[in-house]
Amino acid sequence: MQNEQAARKTLMAFPFDNSFARHMSGYYARCQPESCSDPELLYLNRPLAEALGLDLKAYSTGTLAQLFSGNLLPEEAEPIAQVYAGHQFGAFNPQLGDGRALIIGEVVSDRGDRSDICFKGSGRTPFARGGDGKAAIGPMLREVLIGEALHALGVPGTRALAVTATGEDVYRETVLPGSVLTRVATSHIRIGTFQYFGARGQIDRVKKLADYTIARHYPELVNEPDRYLALLRAVLQGTAALVAQWMGIGFIHGVMNTDNMSIAAETIDYGPCAFMERFDPNAVFSSIDHQGRYAYGNQPVIAQWNLARLAETLLPLFSRDTQEATNLATEVIESFPGVYQDAFHTTMWAKLGLRSQAGQNRCTQESLLAGWLKLLRTQRVDFTLAWRSLADAAEGQSTTLHSLFSDRAALDGWLRKWQDCCELDDSERGSRDPAPDRAEAMRAVNPFIIARNHRVEHALQTASEDGDLGPFNDLLAALQRPYNAYPGLAEYGEPAPESFTASYRTFCGT
Repeated sequence: MQNEQAARKTLMAFPFDNSFARHMSGYYARCQPESCSDPELLYLNRPLAEALGLDLKAYSTGTLAQLFSGNLLPEEAEPIAQVYAGHQFGAFNPQLGDGRALIIGEVVSDRGDRSDICFKGSGRTPFARGGDGKAAIGPMLREVLIGEALHALGVPGTRALAVTATGEDVYRETVLPGSVLTRVATSHIRIGTFQYFGARGQIDRVKKLADYTIARHYPELVNEPDRYLALLRAVLQGTAALVAQWMGIGFIHGVMNTDNMSIAAETIDYGPCAFMERFDPNAVFSSIDHQGRYAYGNQPVIAQWNLARLAETLLPLFSRDTQEATNLATEVIESFPGVYQDAFHTTMWAKLGLRSQAGQNRCTQESLLAGWLKLLRTQRVDFTLAWRSLADAAEGQSTTLHSLFSDRAALDGWLRKWQDCCELDDSERGSRDPAPDRAEAMRAVNPFIIARNHRVEHALQTASEDGDLGPFNDLLAALQRPYNAYPGLAEYGEPAPESFTASYRTFCGT
C-alpha cells in the first residue's frame, strides 16, 4: 500500500515530450477528459506499454483503471483535441476535429520512436459537433482486435494500449455500456489536418505543419531543397505500400475519408473495417457506403484521390508559379499507379511463393496473378484459405485447395502454370529442397487466421451484453498468432456461414 501511495503521488511514469502541444499552437484545443463514476480496466497491453517505455508495474489495477479512464492523468500530460477538415465520401467538410478524442501526450521510446498516447471516448471536446463524446465497450474492444490483428500481420496501424469500462451508459440506438480506449499512434496528423488550413488560405500554417511533419516523420528530408515536394512523394510511397498490404490480406478499411488517412502512412480508424471472406473486388461491409466508394477493389484509386487532395494544399509550397507547382504535383500524383503496382506485385509475388526474377517473360506477375484472382472471384473462394492452401500445394498437399473450388479442372490448369513458374524460380535460386522451402516461405506471408467477422461480432457481443471477456481474450490470442495452424486454433480459421456474410454490415462505432 505504501508503494502504491508513493506511485500515485508521482503520477505517473510516462516520459512525455509533447512536441505538438509545444510547437503547434492554433492546431488544437486544450481540453480535459470527463471523469467517470466507476472505471474498470478491461484490457491492458503490457508488452506495448513496455515497448513505449511505460513502467506500469508499480500500479494496481484500480489505479490503472483511474488512469486509463481519464480520472487521473500523468503529471506532464497536456490533453489536446486536434482540429482538421476532410472529404467524407467525396464531400468536403471544412470543420471537423477530434470530437471525442484527446491526445494526452507523446512518448519517445529507447529507439527514438515518437508516439501519441490518445484517449477515445473520454467526453466532448470543442469539436464534438453535437455528439456526446463517449464510446461504447463493443467498438473500443473492436479497435483492440483489429489493431492487434494488423500488427501481427505486419501492417502499420494504431494499436490499443488499454480499454476501460466507465461504469456509465451511452445512448445510441440502444443503451450500451460506456468505455474509454487508450490508443497509440505514430501521430494523428492526417491529410485532413492540412486541408483545414489550406481551405482557409492559411499558407503559413500549412508550411508550419509541413515543417513539423517532416521533422517528426521524415527527418531525412529536412535539408532537401524541394522538401515539400519530397514530403508529398514520401507520403505517397508509404500510402501505396500500406494499401498494397491491405489488399494482400483482404482488408477493407471501409471509410477512407481524407480525415482518416494518416500522414505517417499507417492504418487509422477501425470503425466500419472488415476482412473479406469470399474474394470479391466489389466487397463492401460499411452500412453507410451505399455506392461502394470504399470497396476492396477501389482502395488504391481512393488512396490516389486522397493524395491529390493533400497535394492541393501543398501547391503554394512547391513553387510561386501556380502552373509550375501544379505540374510538379501532378507528376508526383500520377506516379502513384506505378508505385502502388510495384508494392502490390511484390506483396503478391511473395504470397505466390516466387522469390526470383526467373522466367518473367513466361510467368509474368500480371498473367499468373490475374489468372489466380479470376479463379477466386468466379468460383467464390475464400480469399485467406485459398492462399494458405496454396502453400500446402507447394508441398504436393493439394486436397484442401481442391476442396475450395467447384471447377477443379480450371484450378488444375492454373496450377500447372504456377508449378512451371516455381520450377523456373527454383532453377534461378538453386534451391536444394525447394518444395518445403517454398511452402514455409508462403506460410510466413499467407495467414491462417484473420479477424473473421463472425468471430469479432460474437466476442464483442458477449463482452458488451454479458460482461464475458472470455471469447474476446481467446480471439485476441489467436489473432496474435495469425500464421499458426495449431489444432487448437482451427476454429478461428473457419469462414463465417454464408447466411452471416450475406447480410453482414459494419458501422462507424460512434
